[in-house]
Formats: sequence, C-alpha cells, structure tokens
Amino acid sequence: MTTNAGGQQSDSNGVAVSRSSPSLWLRLLLVSSTAAVAALAATSVVAAVMNGGLGVLSVAFGGALVMAFFAISLLIGHFVGRDNPSGAVGLFVASYFVKVVGFAVVLFVFGAPAWLHGRWFVIGAVVAVVSWQAAEIYGFSKARLQIYNDPAAGKGGDDVHS
Repeated sequence: MTTNAGGQQSDSNGVAVSRSSPSLWLRLLLVSSTAAVAALAATSVVAAVMNGGLGVLSVAFGGALVMAFFAISLLIGHFVGRDNPSGAVGLFVASYFVKVVGFAVVLFVFGAPAWLHGRWFVIGAVVAVVSWQAAEIYGFSKARLQIYNDPAAGKGGDDVHS
C-alpha cells in the first residue's frame, strides 16, 4: 500500500481509497501557526515593555505577513497535493514567485504605515519565520509517509530458504 501527504491510500491495485486521517498539510499549518503565535506573543510582551502598543502592533503585523506567506503554501499543498502530489511542487514554485511579487507590490504601493515601528516589524517577522520553520521541520519529521509499496504476501525478501 502507498500513501501520500494528502491522506489518500492506495490499495494493491494502485487505486486510491479515502482514509479518515487528517491532511499532513493542515496538521503542519496548525502546528506551525501555533508555534508562531506563541513566539510572537512572547515577543509582543518585550515590545510592549520597550515601545508600548506600537511595538506590539508592529510585531503582530510583521508576524502576520510571514504567517500568511507560509500558510498559502501549505494550503496549496493541501488542496493540490492530495490529487496531484507531483504537480504540487510546480505550483509551490509558481506561488512562491507570485507571493514575493505580490507582497513587494503591496509594500511599494501602500508603503509602510506611519505607526509601524521598523525594528519591531523586522523582529516580529524573523521570530515568525524561525518559529514557523522549526515547527514545520518538526512536523515533517513526525510525518509517517510511506515511500515504497508493502511487499505482497510471500513475495518479500524476508523469506529465507535453506
């Protein structure tokens, strides 16, 4: 039997059948979002002490942009990866360029808001990136993805003939 990250399981004929397990991508989204929000909350406490409410808003804004950037990729993996796992990689690459250009256009068109504290914005973004990526790596390390088909009964290399 083979499985992919979308939660589909193939039977011995290679036909995918549904399973009730949750999607790897949505689980990664939950784990990564939780880690980023927790790290941003701790960072916001420091920002509040040092620069008040504007520091907190700047941390939240920087973190929210990073989280949106990464969440789009995981949602693409969830919706595209379950039906076409190999096509998801191409869509990841295409969406990456669209996201980079899109965020750049937003920054240049709208500019930085007057209330934005630059240092805390960058700190919030970096904290979100590091915590998100650490949680994502942890989530992928715990994923159990089967790469090879299970050997058919009696056809495996485990049988030893004397």
